[in-house]
Amino acid sequence: MEGALLKWTNYLSGWQPRYFVLENGILSYYDSQDDVGKGSKGSIKMAVCEIKVHATDSTRMELVIPGEQYFYLKAGGAAERQKWLVALGSSKACLGDSRSQKEKDLDISNESLGRKLSELRLYCDVLTQQVLAVQDATQPQENGSPLDIQKMNEASSLLRATCSQFISTLEECMKFANTRLAPELYHSSMIPEPSDFVGTKLPHSHRVRRSMSHTGIVSSDRVLEPARIPPVPPKGTETVLRNLEEMVVFCSQQWGQQDSQSGSPPSTITEEAVGRSHHQITA
Repeated sequence: MEGALLKWTNYLSGWQPRYFVLENGILSYYDSQDDVGKGSKGSIKMAVCEIKVHATDSTRMELVIPGEQYFYLKAGGAAERQKWLVALGSSKACLGDSRSQKEKDLDISNESLGRKLSELRLYCDVLTQQVLAVQDATQPQENGSPLDIQKMNEASSLLRATCSQFISTLEECMKFANTRLAPELYHSSMIPEPSDFVGTKLPHSHRVRRSMSHTGIVSSDRVLEPARIPPVPPKGTETVLRNLEEMVVFCSQQWGQQDSQSGSPPSTITEEAVGRSHHQITA
């Protein structure tokens, strides 16, 4: 894109007309259109500069490299400034995309995201001014004259173009953010594998076992370890005699209890005493 703009030179000369050419991400300016092929008087690289709009003047814009270079420009009208803002912003965005494509296997730099956020702030300022312009165009006139349809259409067209550019830049910011945050979100939301809960990762006493006749998982508090059967002592002569002695002592205790209760010795040994004694012998 190319065309004439007013450029602030100094306090003596003030605003002077210059001819600007935007090509390959570089904005160059000349004294006039006839001097385009003779070498520029100055230039600024769009990839490293910030684009700003004036708070009150709808025709002014600023290109700034902090601490190095400042271009204060003024267009012929709000519509013309809008065209330049879209062209400059698009050129800046394309350069950022090209750089990100080369570095996508490494990382997206904070500088690229910062440029996008700077563009969003720029378009936000422009949108604020244009919304006010639309409101002003739709206000009834004090002298009772009808609304200026041409002014209203011009303001709404500029607002529509700025909204489109704002959404495009916002989508680029979202892509940058998703690229940076997606790996972190993936690692933080990973679902643990089953091997983290069963198998070799758990102590032997807490492993979950599956029943042959049950399709579900048996709770670990129900089945912890196989039951241990105490060893059976060998049955020999000494063991049998010891059991007989214990039986006699047990029967004597039973008789003593019944005698103290009834006052007379029992005629027979109760079935319960015999059963218990027989169990002790066979054990």
